[in-house]
Amino acid sequence: MVVELIAAGLSAGVVYFLAGARVVQQFERGVVFRFGRLKDQVRAPGFTMIIPIVDRLRKVNLQIVTMPVPGQDGITRDNVTVKVDAVVYFKVINAADAIVRVEDYKFAVSQVAQTSLRSIIGKSDLDDLLSNREKLNQGLEVMIDSPALGWGVQIDRVEIKDVSLPETMKRSMARQAEADRERRARVINADAELQASKKLAEAAEVMQDQPAALQLRLLQTVVAVAAEKNSTLVLPFPVELLRFLERATPASEASPQAVRGGAAVPAAQAPPAVEKASADGASADGARTEDGAGQERERE
Repeated sequence: MVVELIAAGLSAGVVYFLAGARVVQQFERGVVFRFGRLKDQVRAPGFTMIIPIVDRLRKVNLQIVTMPVPGQDGITRDNVTVKVDAVVYFKVINAADAIVRVEDYKFAVSQVAQTSLRSIIGKSDLDDLLSNREKLNQGLEVMIDSPALGWGVQIDRVEIKDVSLPETMKRSMARQAEADRERRARVINADAELQASKKLAEAAEVMQDQPAALQLRLLQTVVAVAAEKNSTLVLPFPVELLRFLERATPASEASPQAVRGGAAVPAAQAPPAVEKASADGASADGARTEDGAGQERERE
């Protein structure tokens, strides 16, 4: 009889031990409620015991949780409709507060992240959403972390993943970028033309001081054209010859203008050659007159 009682006691003890034995993982913490009241001591990782039926153990994961935030539609400060989605990284730093102060801390963090994201969209311009995301991420992290600290949750980081724009806005931005690139190309081309003109002006001054340099440049051009094996014939024409013709043109044009004007040259000013020609003409006229008179006498 005694043996049976001892065996029953041992069996009850084993059952009690198994009912109260718990194992807490390294990344977890255990929160114990005794008759519904929170115990101050949080159970550390490893093996732990609770009183069956009296105590209730809840385990809280302390690992970093990655939570995607659904895309939120909003209107930016410059009246552009966008859709923004993000991701939140957070972890529990106080297991007791995460169990006692909020019913579901993951759902609470998700809702706060969505409302904060919409608020950030309304306070920001489109350019900030596209190019200044680091500042927006910091502001969003502060907005989510402020209420989450009271729940025993710490926000590790917040990242804006994607910003969806309407198709009309995408086309407008593409045209703007194309116009900006064309403007920069024209500015660069104009700058190049300005620099080239300055260099050409300097080269012209050097060639003006050294006329032989122009002749050498002409010969280089002839060599370059002849190296291409084409049928073009290049005949160098000296610039000095053109200048000589330009100086000689006014003197040659003076005499035709005097003849067309009808001005008579006085006899006293006539050159000797002209006087001799006049005398020869008069003698020839006299000879022709005498020949005509002799022929009339013969006919009679």
